[in-house]
Amino acid sequence: MNATLIDSLRQVSGDSLSFAVGFALLAGLLAWLTLEIFRSLLRVWAENRQQRVALEKLRAQLAETKIRCREAEQAQTGWNGLRKFSVVKKNPECEDVNAFYLKPHDGRPLPQFKPGQYLTFQLDVPGRDKPLIRCYSLSDSPHQKEYYRVTIKKEKSPPDKPELPPGAGSSFFTDVVKEGDILNVKAPTGHFFLDMAKSNPIVLLAGGVGITPMLSMANAIAASGSKREAYFFFGVRNVREHIHKAELEKLAAENDNIHLHIAYSKPSDKDVKGKDFHHEGRVGIELLKEILPSNNFEYYLCGSGAFMKSLTDGLEAWGVPDSVVHFEAFGPATVKKKTAAPTPSETVHLAKINVTFARSNKTVRWEPSAENILEFAKAQGVKIDSGCCAGSCGSCVVAIKSGDVDYLKKPDATPEAGSCFTCVCRPKNDLVLDA
Repeated sequence: MNATLIDSLRQVSGDSLSFAVGFALLAGLLAWLTLEIFRSLLRVWAENRQQRVALEKLRAQLAETKIRCREAEQAQTGWNGLRKFSVVKKNPECEDVNAFYLKPHDGRPLPQFKPGQYLTFQLDVPGRDKPLIRCYSLSDSPHQKEYYRVTIKKEKSPPDKPELPPGAGSSFFTDVVKEGDILNVKAPTGHFFLDMAKSNPIVLLAGGVGITPMLSMANAIAASGSKREAYFFFGVRNVREHIHKAELEKLAAENDNIHLHIAYSKPSDKDVKGKDFHHEGRVGIELLKEILPSNNFEYYLCGSGAFMKSLTDGLEAWGVPDSVVHFEAFGPATVKKKTAAPTPSETVHLAKINVTFARSNKTVRWEPSAENILEFAKAQGVKIDSGCCAGSCGSCVVAIKSGDVDYLKKPDATPEAGSCFTCVCRPKNDLVLDA
């Protein structure tokens, strides 16, 4: 009995061991199969993800290529010289600000422009012996094919210098130009614009009438259906100066990716915070730090010189690279990017150059620190007409009687042989100008 029982127990023990070993092998096999299946699924997921990323990249490249091709085609549909436009609508926007809607008098199609670019006008102002050249930013979307729009504020005499006349061009538009008038216009141009082929997030910063190119950029994003994120900051004193107020509110309400922030520096008793404006005070770097999730944006600025200097200085201190900060470069309300200072040898050479203004009968030693010939001439009391001050409109062109110039930046157009755009050049050697 005992031997039989022992044999039975041994047999049961052996069977249990075999079962345990078999179960362990089966469990190991199942674990291995599960792991292989998981690895296979992971590989498939990773491959699919890579394919999706590659597909999205390809789609982005195709979209960019389409935009580049369209821009190239549109560049060919522009026009040389002047084209006549009819003022089909003159709409008051706020105090001293009007929007002018322009259609080509010949009825032919309008070439699309880049959001942020401007039009150059040749104005026949009564009482002037030659046409007045002025540049004004386009303020609507380039996807608007029926008309061009410029929004112009009448520039009054400076409060601290009431003896100075108001802005000649803006006064002419405000007081003289009316619906039905015909104006001479050059094709859209300018290097300050939003690249619609890109999708990186941006910040639009506008002060006063500097809103015009920014509004064009924001409208372009909305009209194209792009989901590009844009923070739009606009600063004015109060509702009386709130340009395109209804249009801005509609733009923000209909586009979740456009975040509008209106700042009033001197709100009136009737201005309602949360309805008319969002922030009391000025658009400055502290407001940007409060609102923006980081400083990792591309920035576009347009406004008064003080407005843009404050912001460019603030952005630099915040660690924002100069390469992602862009601003409009028009007239007196301009902050200019730093240009490389002359080397010691260049300074010595420049200090020996004589500039002669033949018509004014004045010869002056060139000042190496002078920004350009136009500003140098003004400092010497020599009058030279000017417009864009960016080498685009050509109104500052002056004939060179002898000598040569160096261009500080490449002008948008090429001056006639024997002439120079004085706003973007300096003398290369002794220079005689017909001015």
